[in-house]
Amino acid sequence: MVTFDALVHHAVELSGVHGRRPRVLYVGTAIGDAEHFTARMSEAARVAGFDLTPLQLFPMPNHDDVEATVLDQDVVWVMGGSVANLLAVWRVHGLDDILHRAWRSGVVLSGVSAGSICWFQGGTTDSFGPELRPLTNALGFLPYGNGVHYDTDSGRRPLVHRLVADGTLPTTHCTDDGVGLVYRGTELTEAVTELPGKGAYIVTRDGDSATEERIEPRRLPTVN
Repeated sequence: MVTFDALVHHAVELSGVHGRRPRVLYVGTAIGDAEHFTARMSEAARVAGFDLTPLQLFPMPNHDDVEATVLDQDVVWVMGGSVANLLAVWRVHGLDDILHRAWRSGVVLSGVSAGSICWFQGGTTDSFGPELRPLTNALGFLPYGNGVHYDTDSGRRPLVHRLVADGTLPTTHCTDDGVGLVYRGTELTEAVTELPGKGAYIVTRDGDSATEERIEPRRLPTVN
């Protein structure tokens, strides 16, 4: 059985919806709208009691009114993959502006990996090949860099430190896998985790170097 993890459930909880089934928009642009992932997400939503709406942009948008569809949601969940490709396709279709309006209207914007980096100023990515590179032209809703896979990809931490130290990235908020960051507006209010022993980190510039502060995340309840 395919189920959503605790982070997805927490995103729905943050939306504050009650008295009806939560509406979740699934965006798989970063993996080319792969149908098998869409099917898995649809099954997980069925099990959780959520109404899932996939937004597909390949080969064309699957909704006549994309903006109305997005604004009707409680949560937007963006899958990982290529953040560079995601940003390019979103901008061609004007989805960047639509998502900004959704954010301003109170829709919870969330996602994993590329689906996390996209909301920030930028981060580190393997979108261009196996060698990690900086990406600095993300949506910038949040005025920070974002470091994902901090504990599972050994190249991420040193590159984040180097990019913050030389000013390529601003202060950067980083997460181990299984950790989520919660913002109210642009203010980081909490780190949460679905796995024990994981951390979140804030990397700031200090002269010509970078310093790192660990944030202990709150453990989310296990999803049955």
